[in-house]
Amino acid sequence: MHKLLIALLALFAGATAASHQQQPILLQNDQQHENDLEFKYSRLPQVDAWTVLTNSKFPTYSVRVRERKGEICDDVKQYYGYLDVDESGGKHLFFWFFESRSNPKKDPLVLWLNGGPGCSSLTGLFMELGPCRVNEGGNGTTKNPYSWNKKTNIFFLDQPVNTGYSYTDGDGKEVDTSIAAAVDVYAFLQLFLQKYSQYAKLDFHLFGESYGGHYVPAIAELIDQNNDGAEVPINLKTLGIGNGLTDPLVQYKYYADMACDDKYGKSLTDEECDTMRSKYGTCSSLIKPCYQFQNAFFCAPGALYCNQAMLSPFQQSGRNVYDVRMTCSALDCYPILKDIEAFCNRPDIQDMLGVPERQYVGCNQNVNLRFLTAGDWMRPYQRALPPLLEKGIKLVVYAGDADYICNWIGNKAWMMELEWSGQEEFNAASDLPWTSSLTQKETGEYRTFGPLTWLKIYEAGHLVPYDQPAAASDFFESWIEASRD
Repeated sequence: MHKLLIALLALFAGATAASHQQQPILLQNDQQHENDLEFKYSRLPQVDAWTVLTNSKFPTYSVRVRERKGEICDDVKQYYGYLDVDESGGKHLFFWFFESRSNPKKDPLVLWLNGGPGCSSLTGLFMELGPCRVNEGGNGTTKNPYSWNKKTNIFFLDQPVNTGYSYTDGDGKEVDTSIAAAVDVYAFLQLFLQKYSQYAKLDFHLFGESYGGHYVPAIAELIDQNNDGAEVPINLKTLGIGNGLTDPLVQYKYYADMACDDKYGKSLTDEECDTMRSKYGTCSSLIKPCYQFQNAFFCAPGALYCNQAMLSPFQQSGRNVYDVRMTCSALDCYPILKDIEAFCNRPDIQDMLGVPERQYVGCNQNVNLRFLTAGDWMRPYQRALPPLLEKGIKLVVYAGDADYICNWIGNKAWMMELEWSGQEEFNAASDLPWTSSLTQKETGEYRTFGPLTWLKIYEAGHLVPYDQPAAASDFFESWIEASRD
């Protein structure tokens, strides 16, 4: 996350203890290799009018879009703009699409979502797996040689509303559950793909990080439920969840095990871990009613108690919840986050992208709090996955082994408890070493059966594509290639 939550840390440290046609000149380094291409912006391009997309089946939705090439971040064709929702005031969700650097007419289509809830997917774009990374101080961008658009067309979407560049008009309706957020995402895909039909029949892959463990199942389920009668059927091939929160009842059980895991040195004493384990009984007793009734009354108490019980002790150790190898606060551990905010708050960049003047923050605590108090955190979104697996839609869950907040132990555990026809075979499968073809080093271990794959990546925290960019790119491209018809 930044993503399962810088906002969470502040929230629970306080609140729960008591109860974010003219083109610009492109300047290149002396080296002309494409991986060294650097984009700086010395003057604004001419701003074209928006192209507006509508669909009678989605009468309250429209999409504003502009097309550019090579003006910012990468030299491929790009579309960016807003999904506009005209209901109870207005809400506007920002998106940015990049064509593949290889074969955009045939390469698959990917939607990437960061987590939070309330954390911008531009973090994924500019810090992790996007076509470029923001330079120090936010004065420009440099092409990312490990971008996931090397062989895929990829969307980055700021959702739910009020995340990143997304915003509401006055009293515009906000969402507070992953299911409600999925409705907006689905409408966006339908409107965009109806207009740009060259992408509509491509294989579609849905990837999310952190709270994406909620978003991905919810969106995938909605796509699947509507595909038969859809004007634009979506060719959903695979799902990917990176260091996600998907099955809280199982995952919260393993925080103590991660805190006392000694690979990178224990974060807590054995006594402190035993105390955490003793609190899981109360935690689970609060989550179970949420799994049955799935409303705020039954779900919010578990989120409040369990996060305080399982996260606060680790926070007090001084280690980074996103990477146990670091002894620093989350923001201080990743100075690039401040560079991204500086870049995204530049008036020239906002004007170029058609963003109304506003303060960009990487994670919006208000969005996070809405989802928390609505009870969305503890809902069992893993239940959406078995029907998809039975249809042959593949799922990969990957996790860096140094993450605490959505750690590998809990992620592997919920996969093994997932009830589907291949559960017994998946659980009996061996964990095999995984060697990256790019680094020629053993970089992790994996387990697979049928459509389900587990991957643990060594020497990576919560943000796998940031900590291990080559390995992440390698695994992603291999996964995509293996899913082709």
